[in-house]
Amino acid sequence: MFTKLPQRFAAPFSILGDEAKLAFPSQAGGIAKLATTRHILETDSYWQQYFVLFDSASDVFSLITPHHIRRALLDAPENVATLIRVVTARLSTLLADHTFPFLSNASVAAFATSFIKPGNSDRNTTKEALNCLRILQRVLPVVFEMDGELNTFELEVLWKKEEIEIDEESNESTEISGDPQFVIEDDEESEGERDGPPPPNPTPPKQKQKQKQQLPSLGEKLFSMTMDLLFCCGFTIPTSVQQDHHKINYVIWEKGVGSTTDPGPSHAYDSNKTEVLRLLLVLLSRQIYVPSGSLFTHPSLYSLYLVQKIPRRDVLTLLCSLLNTSMNSSTSHDTSIGGMAGSVAGKLPYNHLVFKGGDPKSTLVSASLQVLCVLLDFQGGKARDTTVDSGDSVPTARTNAFRYFLMKLHRSQDFDFIINGVAGILEQQMATMNNLLPGARRAVLYTNETILFFWKTIELNKKFRAYVLQSDKSMDLIAYLLCYALEIKDKPQQHGLCRAISYIIQTLSAEPGFGPKLTKPVKPQLPAKWNAAGTAADFMVNAIYAIVATTSGTLSSLYPALLIALANSAPYFKDLTVTASTRLIQLFKSFSNPLFLLADEGHPRLLFFMLEVFNAVILHNLIKNANLIYGILSSHKVFEDLGTFTLARGLREIKRVQQAKEEQVHKADGNLKGKGPSGPEDDADPGAEKARLLESEGSLTVTESAENLPGSPRSSEGQDDGSEILTQSFMSPGAETPTRGGSFASVLSEKARGKMRERRSPSLDADITVDRIAAANVGRNGFIPTQEWVTSWQQGLPLDPVMLLISELLPQVQELQATRHKANSTSIIIEFLSKVSLQHVLPTAPLPSLRRFLWSDASIVWLTSLIWGEIYVRGMSPLGVWNGTNVRLFYVKHSPAQTRQITETVTNVVGGFLRRNSDSPHTRRP
Repeated sequence: MFTKLPQRFAAPFSILGDEAKLAFPSQAGGIAKLATTRHILETDSYWQQYFVLFDSASDVFSLITPHHIRRALLDAPENVATLIRVVTARLSTLLADHTFPFLSNASVAAFATSFIKPGNSDRNTTKEALNCLRILQRVLPVVFEMDGELNTFELEVLWKKEEIEIDEESNESTEISGDPQFVIEDDEESEGERDGPPPPNPTPPKQKQKQKQQLPSLGEKLFSMTMDLLFCCGFTIPTSVQQDHHKINYVIWEKGVGSTTDPGPSHAYDSNKTEVLRLLLVLLSRQIYVPSGSLFTHPSLYSLYLVQKIPRRDVLTLLCSLLNTSMNSSTSHDTSIGGMAGSVAGKLPYNHLVFKGGDPKSTLVSASLQVLCVLLDFQGGKARDTTVDSGDSVPTARTNAFRYFLMKLHRSQDFDFIINGVAGILEQQMATMNNLLPGARRAVLYTNETILFFWKTIELNKKFRAYVLQSDKSMDLIAYLLCYALEIKDKPQQHGLCRAISYIIQTLSAEPGFGPKLTKPVKPQLPAKWNAAGTAADFMVNAIYAIVATTSGTLSSLYPALLIALANSAPYFKDLTVTASTRLIQLFKSFSNPLFLLADEGHPRLLFFMLEVFNAVILHNLIKNANLIYGILSSHKVFEDLGTFTLARGLREIKRVQQAKEEQVHKADGNLKGKGPSGPEDDADPGAEKARLLESEGSLTVTESAENLPGSPRSSEGQDDGSEILTQSFMSPGAETPTRGGSFASVLSEKARGKMRERRSPSLDADITVDRIAAANVGRNGFIPTQEWVTSWQQGLPLDPVMLLISELLPQVQELQATRHKANSTSIIIEFLSKVSLQHVLPTAPLPSLRRFLWSDASIVWLTSLIWGEIYVRGMSPLGVWNGTNVRLFYVKHSPAQTRQITETVTNVVGGFLRRNSDSPHTRRP
């Protein structure tokens, strides 16, 4: 009965094209011919295999490598140009073909026939179109890499326009335009911002004459076809919206901004949309092959064309389609059988470790957000924002249409839609972090892109920024952002996103509506390890403290923005808990540590911000923050010594702390044989030196609880030495220093002047040469602190309100401590401070002075690099779109893959059950 079975099973499998695909990289007629045979004609049958051989994107990216394309560009560049022309021409032909898109029955048999070799079944035009897209995705990045800043090959192949002679009458054309699907207000309509030429002037009839007309370049045709494919019925949108025989219909993909109707279920087309968007990303990725210094002078022609040349209808439809697809991701549900089965399976713990296949909807949302972020970020060349009378830079429809129309959104329902979408995505991410079983649920793949999109939206649309802070979810978004920053702070590859989050917090804190929201409690359910009792202000203080205290200085570029956010919010702090108050004091002590203070030119700026926080609380809500006032009084010596700080005293304190640590090490090892080596100042009078050391005794002592703060020796040694752009503008002392504290003394009363302690800066009392040698070992990156530098910032510190508070209340508090029993003295002091009034001493509280995040060329380049870095990393798997190419916009560092040990997994699970984490005292970081 088995005699009729074939002896070999190669034939049934060969009908799927496996043999031809496997031979394509090596056979003479495969990809190798592209480099070995010169001047292959466009009509050669060789090109046909590129359209029908591959069945998936992984086939293209695995069988055609960058090496193949790079070799062809060097040995036979005309063949690569021909390949691009042939593929683009095939796409154009397919769009006009009535058999495209190929509509197959949803049966297993029909699905199987799509894999059979050409000739054995009907032509699959959809497969051909997808292969055209994939070939371009593979070839263009290598072309961009080889061209660099010269653009010679691209200008010749993709942007060269041909001229033809036509009759003047044949140049007349009519444009069919229907009613707009939506309307966004355009204030620049009078300036000709709307599309469409002005009405022609009546002219007398002329005789027929020849005139020259430029045909669209290949790049322009490619963009036109890409846009049409994004709105092709049966390919990317449902066939139900097709009108007559016109298969291209520019309708918004999903309901939301600009559309109140849903065109129908389109889950079957999600993969096709992703393929087209991936090609769009590849075209826009031209700028990553240009150095950061040339980003503005050598803008990408592809990005310029897309943001300036495509019609207004296309801009609005694409913008709203990408926006709605992204923001609906947290609420959309696949009603198909496969989709419902996938959603049920997705709720099972650790299911993503069993089934490695990606979710088409998640991949589409990720691609949509990436394209959105790139388009909203682009400001190269003529796409730079224009400066208005107020001094702000704003986009126009001529510079970047996508930025302009996002700025023009104004309807409250649109704002609610975006806020709910962003909050929903972040809430899903919090749910994956707040789980009893660590790693049981897959993290949201597009969280980073969502955060970057949210930043671009609040940057461009002032009305939306104000609306966010008026909504009930304003503090929820702040909590989600800070929680996510805490979660990724220990991952070096995510430090750029942490920095972006710090700028988002600073941007929102500079709005007038931010402060009043801080008195409300945090409502969303956050991971237990980051949750804190109290109001949103308490959570904000605790989160910022955790970012600073647990990263050992590796996130020093975040400190200015986070502390500015605290200073912007401080006038609204009320009823801070003991924990939050203590952590503010600990931050101040850490930043005033001489080892940290003298290490960098910008570090004193952090002290300035912390003093502004205390001053704002004292002047605006003194009796509402008794816990913080008590902490300031308890640490009065730190503030007093800061007013008389000198370089010599700082260096002696650093040495004293280091000697104390060395003695502790010797005692622990049992090798302590005598006193440690004496310093240069030990030769002086012992009595005078003792008096000076006693005087600086209270400046700061390094305790075990503050070892991880940036002031400790261990953390300072581990700080990131890389130079961060924009850090100096925030950290270096500048003209902004006296805005809050410089004019303070002029409004003080006579009584207040008498109570103020004299602030002096005594001269150096140690040998100058010795101090310079010691100072050279303290500074980082070649910085050497001097006494003149210390005097320049020490005299500008706004210490007056704090010193007035201490001089007025400290004697009264000490008297209470002496007359009361020690057990209940603290509660009595807190009660006393909650009723005290210093109106006769302190001046009238000024209006809050808010500091916004200011954009510069350096910050724009940094954000562009961050966005494309995220896209590059996301594209490394599974296809590796830009892998193997020489990216110049940012540095790509490949780290070897580390296998996860079973002991690490067990430790993480046990630690999760016992609520132990990396910040627990039971865990010691190497």
